[in-house]
Amino acid sequence: MTTLVPVTYRGGVYRHDEIADLIDDLGGYVVQKQMMAQEVVLQSFVPRDDVALIRRIAKPLAGEVIEAPLVGTEIAVASPSLEIHHLPHTSCDIAEYLRRAGAKTNMVGLARGFGKRIANLSVEERDVINEHDLVVYVLGNFEECIKQKFPAIRRGVHVPIVVTGAPDRETLMRIIDPRVEGYVGNIGRIMHRFKRPEELAKLDELVDEVSRVVDARRNELAKDPLSIFPPRLMGIVEDQIQEVSLLTHPTPVTAQLTGLRVKLPYDQYASRIRALNVGDGVTIGDIADLLPSRMRNYILVRIKPCSETGVMV
Repeated sequence: MTTLVPVTYRGGVYRHDEIADLIDDLGGYVVQKQMMAQEVVLQSFVPRDDVALIRRIAKPLAGEVIEAPLVGTEIAVASPSLEIHHLPHTSCDIAEYLRRAGAKTNMVGLARGFGKRIANLSVEERDVINEHDLVVYVLGNFEECIKQKFPAIRRGVHVPIVVTGAPDRETLMRIIDPRVEGYVGNIGRIMHRFKRPEELAKLDELVDEVSRVVDARRNELAKDPLSIFPPRLMGIVEDQIQEVSLLTHPTPVTAQLTGLRVKLPYDQYASRIRALNVGDGVTIGDIADLLPSRMRNYILVRIKPCSETGVMV
């Protein structure tokens, strides 16, 4: 079985379609295409053995192919609030840096995340966070504040958690109980954008920690593979539901580790998507659950494992 690895192609608009066609011909998938002025970015999954070939084809086009470990993931960046009291510069920079590593990020500012005594997580906030592959909690400067507040703002969250804060990693590991999947210390609230070398190094450390947690989740899923690879299902939805091409979202269909987020109204389109054929008479409804999202009533597609469906498309 061909192993697909996440990579990013970055180059000029001129002849970028040749790279997209090459990825398709090799059996890979482009999960996101971004065009900015004269530059294009293709977030992709490609066969591991063909990465060198893609690099060779890209070189005359002045393009580069780099590893992007978070391609195909949707990550929530949660902060106790996005008000000036909590200095949102950190949350914004973390979300942007994770995007550069290939992730689709959504920022979640909690309505009642402030105050040691009253901090809380609403049911809607909890449900929105749980729709993602992973959540990064961007916490503050004070050890005692983190210790008292974090149990309240993580309650009911069952996706993998990575915590950041001003205390060092060892302190975060000591004060957070029960433990979470990842920790990055020495990232506190700052009054400016990340720009100093030591600050950028911390963002690199965060990407490495998130990538480690995502890789562990991918390895867990590999033990009981999904009935269809999410980027492949993404292509089927985009090809057969024409309304997707009319959406103005940067990612009208967002690939996740275990499914998709389709940014169409659930009530109008869920039955159509459920009935789409994926091959050999198998429909999406046979291999996936379709659920209404708490985010703007989008459609969540949760792909079932092969052991449950007996189907591998």
